[in-house]
Amino acid sequence: MRALILLFATIALPLTLSGCGLRPLYGGGTHGAVAQGLGRIDVSPIEGKGGWLVRNALNDRFAPITSASQGPTYRLDVVLSDQITGSGVRQDDSVTRERRILRARYQLFDGATGVRLLDATAGSDAGIDVTSSEYATIAAEDTALERLAQTIADQIVTRLAQRTASEQAAARKP
Repeated sequence: MRALILLFATIALPLTLSGCGLRPLYGGGTHGAVAQGLGRIDVSPIEGKGGWLVRNALNDRFAPITSASQGPTYRLDVVLSDQITGSGVRQDDSVTRERRILRARYQLFDGATGVRLLDATAGSDAGIDVTSSEYATIAAEDTALERLAQTIADQIVTRLAQRTASEQAAARKP
């Protein structure tokens, strides 16, 4: 009896999910509509070390897709805000903990007309222990910046992919 229920569930579950309208975001792989849309985005240079890290992370995520597209159609401009603030304080007034906050305001423009299509923000933060070694603290700050750049890039790519999928769904509706 259990085997019959398991067999029925195995067959019925995929059928019910196909009727709910959910579709994989990256359906079709590099030939899918979302991948093709992302592949047509050119990332403008971003100021500073954090900007270099975020731009490289975005280009890394678009690189497998770009080769399958026709070339850039959109321009992505990103402006970063990078702050480090001290929080914990010892008796000698030295800082024991820092918080690094990386925020990005990004705008997507149509490459042909210059019309702004999207204006959004992304952000993340990381805690850093301040040690007696200045070198270790600087290394921890750099590592935090690298992680934050990857997180920001992931947030931007996800938002752009959702936007592209929404546009495709709207185009399919009569």
